[in-house]
Amino acid sequence: MTDQVPTTCVRCAVGCGHVQQAVDQGYGLDLVRGDPSHPVNRGLACQRGVSETADPDGEWLTRPLVRTNGELTATTWDVALSAAAEGIASAAERDPDSVAVLGSGQQTNEAAYALGKLARAGIGTKHYDANTTLCMASAVTAYYDAFGSDAPPPTYDDIPEADTHLVWGANPAAAHPVMFRWIADSAADDGSELLVVDPVGSETAEVADEHVAPDPGTDLALARAVLARVVDTDRVDDAFVERATAGFDDLRAALPDAAEAAETAGVSADTVDRLAAALADDTLLYWGMGVNQSTQGTATAGALVDLCLATGNLGPGTGPFSLTGQANSMGTRVCSSKGTWPGHRPFDDPDAREAVASAWDVPVAALAADTGPGPVGIVDAIGDDVDVCWTVATNPAAGLPDATRARERLDDAFLVVQDAFRSETVEHADVVLPAATWGETDGTVTNMERRVSRVRPATDTPSGVRSDLNIIAAIAARVAPDLLGRPPVDPEAVFDELADLTAGTPADMSGIGYDRLDAAGAVRWPAPDAETEGGYRYHDDGDWSFPTPSGRARFSTATHAGVPEPPDDEYPLTLTTAREADAYNTGVRARGDSPTARLSPATAAAFEGAVTADGDDAGGDPHADARVTVVSRRGSVEAAVAVDDGVPDGVVWLPIHHPAVNDLTLPATDPRSDEPNFKQCAVRLARPEQSPERAAEVPQ
Repeated sequence: MTDQVPTTCVRCAVGCGHVQQAVDQGYGLDLVRGDPSHPVNRGLACQRGVSETADPDGEWLTRPLVRTNGELTATTWDVALSAAAEGIASAAERDPDSVAVLGSGQQTNEAAYALGKLARAGIGTKHYDANTTLCMASAVTAYYDAFGSDAPPPTYDDIPEADTHLVWGANPAAAHPVMFRWIADSAADDGSELLVVDPVGSETAEVADEHVAPDPGTDLALARAVLARVVDTDRVDDAFVERATAGFDDLRAALPDAAEAAETAGVSADTVDRLAAALADDTLLYWGMGVNQSTQGTATAGALVDLCLATGNLGPGTGPFSLTGQANSMGTRVCSSKGTWPGHRPFDDPDAREAVASAWDVPVAALAADTGPGPVGIVDAIGDDVDVCWTVATNPAAGLPDATRARERLDDAFLVVQDAFRSETVEHADVVLPAATWGETDGTVTNMERRVSRVRPATDTPSGVRSDLNIIAAIAARVAPDLLGRPPVDPEAVFDELADLTAGTPADMSGIGYDRLDAAGAVRWPAPDAETEGGYRYHDDGDWSFPTPSGRARFSTATHAGVPEPPDDEYPLTLTTAREADAYNTGVRARGDSPTARLSPATAAAFEGAVTADGDDAGGDPHADARVTVVSRRGSVEAAVAVDDGVPDGVVWLPIHHPAVNDLTLPATDPRSDEPNFKQCAVRLARPEQSPERAAEVPQ
């Protein structure tokens, strides 16, 4: 019998420890379960994390491919790597910025660090992103605005201590089930409660003590209405504001009238008062993609931080807690050189650039000049400034907004795709490099509360598959010799280099090594030595300290400015997208036949084609087996219909991770974070057999 191997689940960012066991003969996993000894989850595991690890639905890539006469054909690793490297090197020689590199929060820390090092120093391109811009950039920008540093102040240890759990624009019951169990258990205690702010009913909202449903895209208006009522009802923690913050007078002067802001958000004044009163107790305020993925994502995340600051909810058992989506999004933020240099060193700080260049043994001039425009801007630049695009563990052909246009742009590039599964992006590739995935990889990941944890291979890979780290090193050996060393590269040596480079930074991991992780299971940064690890940030011995020029936390002043594409006579409905339990990361590991559109009864009734003859004849559900085409200005998607009282009239809900849905979504981005506005756009409905131009009458 094969050994049971302790590792970490890489489905979401909770960071649960797993135990995995390979099949006795051949390739693959026979056992996946929670690890009782892991300090994060103590044996808990969600079914989706287990099943997507042990038995994913996607089509595995097992051989390198190159495009020949318009078709992808199997080839050798030498041919594929040479083709990829030659395309990258020749473009970089003309202009480093003509090469685009798109990484992912699905990589290990080691692979993300190596890819960023190659992109920023070996190639020197500004057109690089680690995929966190698609999910966490708005929260990150808001944290920097408020605290001068990235990452949530709270940790999982604070969840049992909170009295109020306010979940805003997130559905952890589906997206982070193990973490949600801790939230629900705490909220069930006497004197505790769970409040959910979400335009649409969700699994989390179903078990909440209160579900607040603002109109889609009005979260900032609601947050400002709540803060205005906190001020009006004398619920401001004046002592904390005076002692630890700056800018509250400016914010107070900019606040809208609470009643008017509530009306903008489509909620009652009583509802606003309910939220304002709840903040008087020790509150953890969680938010997710419903806040971040907006043209006002940074401003809204900042307004949620403001609610915590104004009410003194910053300290153990309280605070603003952004819920990270991708498994290693936190790790890529620390180590990948996307928005900051390793350790959160400021990208444009001359001293930081000098330190990084010295550590990497390259001239400062070799480093990329700026952080780049984010994934939407990068793909938009293909055909103009960008000639070559290399994607690693990401699927922009399905995952970017206005995905039809993204695919057209990708076709204009020499496209190198590195992935474990045959994704939509693979179909546009010129070179395909098959990579190892969960259960096959050695390295580390970092969860949303800053815990670094080991991942270990429980099964060998087929001969045609290599690890992300060694594929990156093989390309680097051809493009920038000696930068990473020749493969196979030792993941532990890469981690040690990364950890050393973070010494003395806000995200100090220099006290973490594989031996310590093997003994402890997981260690939370900052960990500047082998004995200590980070806890609640910015709070020590009852006082607060922030890495801002004044040493104080800073309030923001933004107010609601509307959605970028409101409904109109031609497109009278609002599409919103969200996670569902059975899909993640464009669904490459769990594919369904078609997405399901959730509609209110009134919206479904107004759509003539939703009623089937079979349903009428049988006297059953008149909408059974109904289908609909959802049409936006950018594309159309056919979907099954689910009639759902939890969806407001005039709203269409679709799952964000189905690969067809982003044909509809809007490529507008937050001007501060570059994060796309996935959550709201204008749509109409048509019968599947009709031309999309023939829209149904719908309620408004």
